[in-house]
Amino acid sequence: MLAWSYFPKTDPLPDLLNKPIQIFEDKFSLIDSSKNDLNELRKSSDEVLKIVSKEFIDLGYEVETGKKREQKVRVPVLFSHNGEVAQAFEVDGWHTDHKIVLEIEAGRALVNHQFLKDIFCASVMVNVDYLVLAVRQVYSKQQDFKKIAEWLDTLFITNRIQLSLKGILLIGY
Repeated sequence: MLAWSYFPKTDPLPDLLNKPIQIFEDKFSLIDSSKNDLNELRKSSDEVLKIVSKEFIDLGYEVETGKKREQKVRVPVLFSHNGEVAQAFEVDGWHTDHKIVLEIEAGRALVNHQFLKDIFCASVMVNVDYLVLAVRQVYSKQQDFKKIAEWLDTLFITNRIQLSLKGILLIGY
């Protein structure tokens, strides 16, 4: 079963984040990490992105289609002279009108703390209000979704670090 949690927990899930949940629910049987935790069956984050990309594109997201520069989605962070982009971060998907960034992680989500980098990057991007962060529920028998949700609980409950984001939708596939 798909798992998800929205942060901060003091706010209801914004309507515009219902569709990403529905996309992952509709594709869950293809990406269920509890059924593909063995090395030879694991799906990489790129494989999961490929499975859900058409639906996100249909919703108006720009989606990474490959590893070449022109296939990447780059979100501005800093500007230089004459308004040129001086720095940008690459993301899996970006809905410019709804100001949503999509990141899909697999094995590195918790082990390498990639989820923290994703939160930092989304927080400094221009015109980004929401991060949809999809992670495996299970990786190497570890409960990645559950542990990342605990980290996010701590982040939002302690309120010691202020993020520019309005919210983070954590999805466990």
